[in-house]
Amino acid sequence: MDTDNEFEQRDVNNAHIDSPEPSQRMTKQQILTLISIASVNFSSMICYSILGPFFPNEAVKKGASQTDIGLIFGCYAVCNLIGSLILGKYIVQIGAKFMLVAGLFVSSGCTIIFGLLDRVPAGPPFIALCFIVRSIDALGFAAAMTSSFALTAKIFPNNVATVLGSLEIFTGLGLILGPPVGGWFYQSFGYEVPFMLLGCFLLIMVPFNIYVLPTIDADPSKDSFFRLLKNLKILLISYVIFTLSAGLGFLDTTLSLFAIEKFNLSPGYVGLIMLGLSLPYCLASPLMGYFTDKYPATRSWFMVTGGFATAVGFCLLGPAPFLNISGPLWLLVVMLGVIGFSLGMTALPTFPEIITCVYDQGFEEGLSTLGMVSGLFGAVWSFGMFYGPIVGGLITQNLSFEWAAVIQGGLAFVAAFLLGLHYIFHKPPTQRQITELTTQEETSPLLNP
Repeated sequence: MDTDNEFEQRDVNNAHIDSPEPSQRMTKQQILTLISIASVNFSSMICYSILGPFFPNEAVKKGASQTDIGLIFGCYAVCNLIGSLILGKYIVQIGAKFMLVAGLFVSSGCTIIFGLLDRVPAGPPFIALCFIVRSIDALGFAAAMTSSFALTAKIFPNNVATVLGSLEIFTGLGLILGPPVGGWFYQSFGYEVPFMLLGCFLLIMVPFNIYVLPTIDADPSKDSFFRLLKNLKILLISYVIFTLSAGLGFLDTTLSLFAIEKFNLSPGYVGLIMLGLSLPYCLASPLMGYFTDKYPATRSWFMVTGGFATAVGFCLLGPAPFLNISGPLWLLVVMLGVIGFSLGMTALPTFPEIITCVYDQGFEEGLSTLGMVSGLFGAVWSFGMFYGPIVGGLITQNLSFEWAAVIQGGLAFVAAFLLGLHYIFHKPPTQRQITELTTQEETSPLLNP
């Protein structure tokens, strides 16, 4: 009898988490959770972006080649990909709260250790330790981000896109502030100080998240990633996510050199140009998140429209050689703004749309399924961040930045075109059809003769 009461109490607790509140106001627990995940997004992104201004130069001093530096950055994406898939699958067994806290702790330790690598002898010892520390840091990052996505979808089930859109403001702020803050601390205090400060900040967040985050009990699901990927719509959305992250990775590694060579700009001005990409994304994210939550039917066409806009932005970024037009600086800045805004249009609906797909496919509603969706999202995003810099860099080196941008725009165009065709030929059921189906199920006898 006690066991039955325990199960009933657990069901009540789970229903309290899953069901929408009658009031639109957030509870204290939801507000604290939002603050916690926002701080995770901000700190993770600022740690990721801080290396750009000064680490390549320091690595060259330590005997690393350009290829070594590229692989050090690339190994982060590969380990993040692998970690996202594994941790997303076993999030219930590990525990979402423990995964996030442990990920923060690992990332904080790796960030501090990375700041001490300038004391390591130059040559193979330095390069090897960079690979090891960076790879472990990627696993910590994968743990924190995978669990944060899953917790967000679990605690805010009816406002996933709105909450994610609001959190992307802090993601964008981390990406924006990382390079200038890291560069300033490096110039003022040397190599170690930026990493020490960020590592200590992450470490302070560990007890805060232990206190703030709720513990969510759930049963492991028998479903797998293979069943997840059998859905054509999920595959197409995953390809859309890949094109987005590949485009960002491509711009991270090639845009600064292109702007410096073509317009004779200083690195400081290049940093300001990059704001043309980040600021529209930060502004678009909460707006698109709120709108797609309020009108879920618009998610599909937001992704399609955003994909086509991204393709146009990349084609005019250079601009494309076959257009035979000059590429003034103002056109570059405007197209970066178009790409940034269209990224918000396309990226925000993908996560809730995949969640809707898996539930329609018959997956169990719970933390285990959300963990797999979060792991899939993180893995595909990481694969794009690995592909974009490497392939984009090779195309730029052998052809030109203009042609590499055209090819990147072509990837976005193909993704939007295929997804649009899918929506045209696989229209969702109308509200009338859903009502008729529900009425038929309710009026059918429970026991057939």
